[in-house]
Amino acid sequence: MEIPKFHETFIPILKILENEETLQTRELYQKVIDKFFSKLSKEKLDKKTKSGELLIINRIAWGKSYLKKGGYIEFPKRGFVKITDKGKKHNSNTLTLKQVESSDNFLEFYSEENPKENLTPIKTSNASPQDLIDEGFNSIDVQVKDELLEKLKTIDPFYFEKVILILLKKMGYGDFVETAKTGDGGIDGIINEDKLGLDKIYIQAKRYGENKVREKDIRNFIGAMSGDTQKGVFVTTSTFDKGAVKKANDAHHTIILIDGSKLVDLMHQYGVGVQIKIIYEVKELDNDFFDSE
Repeated sequence: MEIPKFHETFIPILKILENEETLQTRELYQKVIDKFFSKLSKEKLDKKTKSGELLIINRIAWGKSYLKKGGYIEFPKRGFVKITDKGKKHNSNTLTLKQVESSDNFLEFYSEENPKENLTPIKTSNASPQDLIDEGFNSIDVQVKDELLEKLKTIDPFYFEKVILILLKKMGYGDFVETAKTGDGGIDGIINEDKLGLDKIYIQAKRYGENKVREKDIRNFIGAMSGDTQKGVFVTTSTFDKGAVKKANDAHHTIILIDGSKLVDLMHQYGVGVQIKIIYEVKELDNDFFDSE
């Protein structure tokens, strides 16, 4: 028996979850192994990736990730997994990678993550080794950003405000000042662009789940700036409705809007809330070495 490819874990995962029980992620992994892959040799069960993770767990985790993007399972809360109506309706004992990748949920997920880029997975048969490497890193990045956004939606609102200020500091803006947690008029922090604090940027951070930021929120933010500055940054884990975008664009102030997708892009880029897990080296022939003979 061979270690399953990640898409070969689709059906085992759905079978474990078919009774509609909500399981912890680690519990799910163990149940899948115990029921479907327990006949693997100890050597194969103990085999690890280059990053030190158990390969069988890595494969199941990627299977879980793809099923979630395809709409077959959901994460009701962080660290837990549950089957969806779509997953329950899949009665076949086969579910191919092509079926998952071509599903409406999967394509919608990728278009929402980055509508400016075509992130639909490439066809392996037509891919060069470099294409596969790039696609692999791209898939990992999308997964990490998805997990990061889910985490941001669950952390303490006051800590979320601090995260935003830390991010802006990492991006090269000046020292920041956290405002009082009550009676701050909608201002969560102030960035001093210069050492004397002559030029300020006001910050508003809204940690929302599904609710959109509306025109009223932007209007209140502008009012809270009270002539002290002409610059503001409004950040949310969700999105802005059309009224909010129009209000920000029409304002005499310069208001920058950062939605959840843009936020995790920036946090990923500047290393806030993420860490480097492993560095892979790709070697190429050194022609200069041989030209010197």
